[in-house]
Amino acid sequence: MKRRKLGSSDLEVSEIALGSWLTYSGGVGRSQTEACTRAAYEAGINFFDTANVYGQGASEEAWGEILSDYKRDSYVLATKVYFPMTDTDKGLSAVQIHKQIDDSLRRLKTDYVDLYQCHRFDATVPIEETMEALSDVVRAGKARYIGFSEWTPEQIKAGLAVIGAEKFVSSQPQYNMLWRGAEKEVFPICAENGIGQIVFSPLAQGVLTGKYKPGQQPPADSRAASSEMNVFMGDILSDHTLEAVQKLQPIADEVGCSISQLSLAWILRRSEVSAAIIGASRPEQVMQNIAATNFVLSDDILKAIDEALGDAVVYEDRTAGNGLAVKHQV
Repeated sequence: MKRRKLGSSDLEVSEIALGSWLTYSGGVGRSQTEACTRAAYEAGINFFDTANVYGQGASEEAWGEILSDYKRDSYVLATKVYFPMTDTDKGLSAVQIHKQIDDSLRRLKTDYVDLYQCHRFDATVPIEETMEALSDVVRAGKARYIGFSEWTPEQIKAGLAVIGAEKFVSSQPQYNMLWRGAEKEVFPICAENGIGQIVFSPLAQGVLTGKYKPGQQPPADSRAASSEMNVFMGDILSDHTLEAVQKLQPIADEVGCSISQLSLAWILRRSEVSAAIIGASRPEQVMQNIAATNFVLSDDILKAIDEALGDAVVYEDRTAGNGLAVKHQV
């Protein structure tokens, strides 16, 4: 498994990371969670990304039990904070950051995480308070580095401008062949400031595997067929998008790979990307995705991909933090 440096940190992460958003938070069973996690580790994946809110702590607890079998310095562990854990426990205030990191460490059965991320931007809390609290977490040895997910360029700049605060080393945007908004502004500003990209939904929640066919019901064992895991799929399952994705098959055949491997190789062509976070409900999916790191796409292949997908691609920036103003201390 090839590794890349995560931003300006000293962390070396596998190009493919294992995530636990919808799968290990309750979408699949405990035995599947363990089988996929162990298959990933044994295949060379050293980067595991979770969040406190995934299954209201269930994902962290599962990995706390499974990953504790391995030497702590043999893997990179990332979690996140922001979304509600209770009616009152939410956001990026100093109180919540300190409370949630302690709760996450307890569930993960570890003294520290390698990366602690703001799961979204919190416009209700002064940016100085958030950054200072995150810095306190790092200086207390509870996290080695900090990052964020789905922040706008303005929000990123505001965080970086807080005097005396720790600097971000990672950004976690939604990014894939069909969703490219982060390329325009987020990628450049992060590259200028030593912030690496660890992208989520690289396969567009399974759409970029090619398994969903236009005009057909999704396979019974797929994410789209699961009421627990399909809630965010929406328009991405439109026949227009699915028809465009099917046009990738001959391109993948030419490269000698699957559509999912083509999609991951397309992401990893970008030097700004440190890792692509995959989800998996079966160990064989982990192995198939890892193989994507063996493919390098030519300019002709990249052009053919753009032509195949056409107007199914979203180029505009739809970052979750859009429209949220930065609050400052007075």
